[in-house]
Amino acid sequence: MLEQQWVVVPTCPPLVVRRCHACASERFEASGKFRVNAHHKILDAWLLVLCTVCGDTVKLRLAERANVRSISPELLNRWHNNDPSLVTELLQDPGVQRRNRFTLDWDNTWRLDTGGALPDQEVIDVRVRFAARIPVRPVRLIAEGCGLSRGEVERLIVEGKLVSAARLSGKLSDDFTFTLKR
Repeated sequence: MLEQQWVVVPTCPPLVVRRCHACASERFEASGKFRVNAHHKILDAWLLVLCTVCGDTVKLRLAERANVRSISPELLNRWHNNDPSLVTELLQDPGVQRRNRFTLDWDNTWRLDTGGALPDQEVIDVRVRFAARIPVRPVRLIAEGCGLSRGEVERLIVEGKLVSAARLSGKLSDDFTFTLKR
């Protein structure tokens, strides 16, 4: 039995799904810029996102009327330096999503690194690891990694030639393993 590891890697920040008040579009892209305002000892911070249709800017609230001492100096420095890794980190934060009433669209923002073609073995164990919490259908990942159609992958599942402890229907964003029997 051969073991292989695949990694789902983000290629860019996801799109923000939220209605634009200017043109009624529903997609925004992160500009990668933060806005921080200080009023004496009180601080406000936002992440700026741009409408993909009209380019209108919307501010996603990160901190509102927060005491400056309650914000870590490291986080404040990352906001001031427009840290690109912080953008994706904050977009995935459920509290930020709930507060600003948006969801994420991960289509075309990730790639699958398989480490090469699948070897010609009878039984292959594959461990799929997520570099970020990207919700993806396991059937789609397996089809892309093995060079099969989604229908063929579903047929292999029904025949018992593709098994996993994880549920392969729906979407996953956590690491999982599967076994392919030829």
